Amino acid sequence: MTQSLKGRIAAITGAASGIGLECARALVAADAKVVLIDRDGDKLEQARRELGSHAFALQVDLLKPHENSSMLPRILALTGGLHIFHANAGAYVGGDVAEGSPDEWDRVLNLNVNAAFRSVHAVLPHLVAQKSGDIIFTSSIAGIVPVVWEPVYTASKFAVQAFVHTLRRQLSRHGVRVGAVAPGPVVTALLDDWPKAKMDDALASGSLMQPREVADCVMFMLTRPANVTIRDIVVLPNNVDL
Repeated sequence: MTQSLKGRIAAITGAASGIGLECARALVAADAKVVLIDRDGDKLEQARRELGSHAFALQVDLLKPHENSSMLPRILALTGGLHIFHANAGAYVGGDVAEGSPDEWDRVLNLNVNAAFRSVHAVLPHLVAQKSGDIIFTSSIAGIVPVVWEPVYTASKFAVQAFVHTLRRQLSRHGVRVGAVAPGPVVTALLDDWPKAKMDDALASGSLMQPREVADCVMFMLTRPANVTIRDIVVLPNNVDL
């Protein structure tokens, strides 16, 4: 038996493209309302128009602590409630540590770890007070299996996994579920720097997934009966050896 999402209210960070946008699209199709949170105002407005009257745009720069921490009253002003919070926004960096840029690492770690944790902290009072809700993180297979060519990104996602596992145990007594979807390589803005030929080869060989396939997993998590938590769900392209 699945749980209906009709009338539920969700907020998704990094919702103007990629996995966030596909999750928003799936939620709207399930008759939920969705607050799209992103720093890119133009893409945000385009996504809101595309999704229709059940979508609301909220421009937030998650790397600005005040904007991040003050998002809850803005969400409630748009929708009057909140049942699902999806901490999806993230950044990527790969390559050898010896040749890396610590300044770039700082941005990735701040967004993937500090800003993600802060955004969850911002909405927790509401979910705890109503004694129900879902918190979903977009993690990565790199948070479960260390990926040698992306050590800093891997470290950020291991931090996410640790936070998910401990936060879930803290919040279970309040009726709030916490889980993570951990995809392998997905066609998102994180891969915008890939050459087109490399992208085409990866798609043809089955080494990349589309965001919709991750959104399907998130919907599965959210529609489980209230007494069931999907703590982690891993989804991989068939041709990824991890």
